[in-house]
Amino acid sequence: MLNNIGLPGLLLIAVVVLVLFGRGKISSLMGEVGKGITAFKRGVKDSTQEIESTENDLDSARDVTPEQERDKA
Repeated sequence: MLNNIGLPGLLLIAVVVLVLFGRGKISSLMGEVGKGITAFKRGVKDSTQEIESTENDLDSARDVTPEQERDKA
């Protein structure tokens, strides 16, 4: 059903939305969507950096067991 909307249908939908909500409301809504996308990207980047730093910390971990106990094992 939605596969054959076409360009005229999309233009009609855009005009109806513009009439119903007005230019100001749509622009503020798009601004909020942009802020949400930016926050999502920042969160993904921060979590990726955190995972990488955790992996680096695990790679640099060293054995801190006292030598006396290491010799027993």
